[in-house]
Amino acid sequence: MENYSIDEILSAVDEIQGRKKDNNKKELSTQSGKKDYSDVPKHTLKLIEEAEETK
Repeated sequence: MENYSIDEILSAVDEIQGRKKDNNKKELSTQSGKKDYSDVPKHTLKLIEEAEETK
């Protein structure tokens, strides 16, 4: 088991938090007004479309 200093641990935590912020910004920028339904089965998409039409 390796021993790490408090500064090394805090530095690692800061690095991880920075990556999370960068990933969140990337996700928000790629999520424009258009939704991606490529992973949704076609029959499910049909049900969603029908439900939206009846609103």
